[in-house]
Amino acid sequence: MEIISDLHLHGRYARGCSKDLSIPNLEKYAKIKGINLLGTGDFTHPEWAKHLKESLSETSAGSGIYSTKTGQKFLLSAEISLMYSQGGKGRKVHLVILAKNFDIVSQITEALKKRGRVDYDGRPIFDIPCPEFVDMMMNIDNDIEIIPAHAWTPWFGIFGSKSGFDSLEECFGEKTRHIHAIETGMSSDPPMNWRLSKLDKVNLVSFSDSHSYWPWRIGREATIFDCEMSYSGIISAIRTRKGLKMTIETDPGYGIYHYTGHRNCGICIPPSEALKLKNICPKCGKLLTVGVLQRVEELADRPEGFIPKNAVPFKDMLPLSEVISLATGTGIATKKTFEVYYRLLKEFETEFSVLLNADEEKIRFLVGEKLSSLIIKNRNSGIKVSPGCDGEYGKPVME
Repeated sequence: MEIISDLHLHGRYARGCSKDLSIPNLEKYAKIKGINLLGTGDFTHPEWAKHLKESLSETSAGSGIYSTKTGQKFLLSAEISLMYSQGGKGRKVHLVILAKNFDIVSQITEALKKRGRVDYDGRPIFDIPCPEFVDMMMNIDNDIEIIPAHAWTPWFGIFGSKSGFDSLEECFGEKTRHIHAIETGMSSDPPMNWRLSKLDKVNLVSFSDSHSYWPWRIGREATIFDCEMSYSGIISAIRTRKGLKMTIETDPGYGIYHYTGHRNCGICIPPSEALKLKNICPKCGKLLTVGVLQRVEELADRPEGFIPKNAVPFKDMLPLSEVISLATGTGIATKKTFEVYYRLLKEFETEFSVLLNADEEKIRFLVGEKLSSLIIKNRNSGIKVSPGCDGEYGKPVME
């Protein structure tokens, strides 16, 4: 079956996240969005884990898929922050971990509690090198999946310019064999990753890393599977590529770290200009935050446009609320935007139905020529985005 999934998000106990995050709110907007399978997020946090156990039950014994009473499906997931030193450099790597049941979750949590606290943040921090962390997880259960999160972001990505590595092997050593996929993150998409031949052996997945339940956050990046709705089915697809149908990405320029820049000084520039400046801000003289595009250029051994054999398809698209906002000139969270959004959903049921396959003539009848043309343009990855940098989102541009 086709499964639209978002397996990387957070609960209300994670720093910088909405305090209104809950399973009921995630369930509501996942159904509006058209997401078949959500990650639970933050299963290591005791209060969030309690909320998960109260809200979810396993769909069938051993399936590894959990459900609300109204049928929204969840898979147990969390994000861990590892901060340590290696090679004379401070490292900060975020990892998404997936687990098949609450017993495994308890074992993971107990193992981590021996190395630090899990109750102060939904995304806890540990001084554990990545190879050691992988070893810890594999000693608990070989079916635990470990995915480097938002792999290219400067501060916490495995390839990040501030504290990352130049290869998976440099980070994980002999434990690299347990890493089957990386998360592209909002500031990169598959064509950028395809430029590195060393990444051919891992699969690319996309998830939102959402800090709220709003439909322009959850599912803004997603992975579509064509497999059995079970933990083993999802993990097999991630590990083998069979059943990995496509990824939904935002335009990488929409991400908050695509270009190199310095937010406080209003500097946001492509790699060519940053290199001329030797990555020094021309206004304040401090180091610029090297963005994902520049970091990819540093590590790439292939030209732009290279497509590897058996590459998984993808689409670059913006959330529907962003498209409506661009067409109407109103804010993304305004009453006007929501009115148009729900008018479309009344006809087509979910946001992904509108984005991916709703009939253009029907859309035009409902919302007019301007917005219907933008929706189709978005479907074809045609909306231009002024790139984001140094923590600020890119901005869609009306041409």
